[in-house]
Amino acid sequence: MDTDKLLAQVQSQDLLKFGLIPEFVGRMPVVVALEKLDKKALMSILTEPKNALVKQYKELFKMDNVELEIEKDALELVAEKALEINTGARGLRGILESTMTEVMYEIPSRDDIKKCVITKDTISNKSEPKLVLTKKSLPDKKENVS
Repeated sequence: MDTDKLLAQVQSQDLLKFGLIPEFVGRMPVVVALEKLDKKALMSILTEPKNALVKQYKELFKMDNVELEIEKDALELVAEKALEINTGARGLRGILESTMTEVMYEIPSRDDIKKCVITKDTISNKSEPKLVLTKKSLPDKKENVS
């Protein structure tokens, strides 16, 4: 029998035999075993719920009139990193936060940014995200005619 199946059968008495004090075990009315999240589940957590992390960040950027795009391979890398550090879904926010902190502080002070693109390279190498500038901030290409 594998470990996951055994853990699914744990009862309160087993926790007492393991050494937990009765007062603590009594505060847990239900004992359940959790399964490890896989990459697909972490990707789903990042993007699908009503208050998904990606949606939260998009709303934050939208407040400064900036569109946020996080490429799929970047999201996959975020999920892989969370699996590596073995923190499950809790690690997702920290990984995204450390990736985007600088640009999140930069954007409010600039009005020339139209879009911010987080790539796989942004996540893996901590490189700067791609910033798409508004047309008014791009230099004019006037030719000098003599």
